[in-house]
Amino acid sequence: MTVPRDPGLQPERTALAWSRTGLAVLVNALLVVRAGIGHGAVGVSLMGALLLGGAVVLMAAGAWRGRALRGDWPVAAPPEPLVLGLAATVLTACLAAVVVTWLEAGAPHLR
Repeated sequence: MTVPRDPGLQPERTALAWSRTGLAVLVNALLVVRAGIGHGAVGVSLMGALLLGGAVVLMAAGAWRGRALRGDWPVAAPPEPLVLGLAATVLTACLAAVVVTWLEAGAPHLR
């Protein structure tokens, strides 16, 4: 069964939103790495590295979703590794935000 599709700009806007989200995670990951290096906190630097990987996963999800919405691929649920990668990115981002805030507040360094 095929679903009638609106040929409007929604697929393009959705793909652009995913790209912007991936870019935002990339910039924040670089800031987390910088904070970890600046404080000598290896754990924070590792979280930043995980976020860098997560940014790549987000950009891959955006590319996948954009192609699916443009009709290049059948619209279906994203592959499981992509969903798991996105979930790990969100959890790491939350943890990194808490730890960096804690470090900036003058807490002892994580080593």
